Amino acid sequence: MADLLEIPPARLSAEVLAALLEEFASRDGTDYGDRELSLAAKVQQLRAQLDSGALVLLYDGDSETWDLLPRDSASLLLSGGVLS
Repeated sequence: MADLLEIPPARLSAEVLAALLEEFASRDGTDYGDRELSLAAKVQQLRAQLDSGALVLLYDGDSETWDLLPRDSASLLLSGGVLS
């Protein structure tokens, strides 16, 4: 079973959070709709979703990786469920 932790964004320094959001926004396959957005705009959208609670930052201690997931998906994983 994965050792998952929800990381509150406020626990990270502004620099670390910005770097995580920039890395996530620049991942291959990240889709932002019909029009192309700047990296800054993508990061701003992600930050707003984190601030509202729509997105959750999860850290997997087993693989030492992190990801941003929608709140419902993160809740399912944190409770021991599996995403389909």
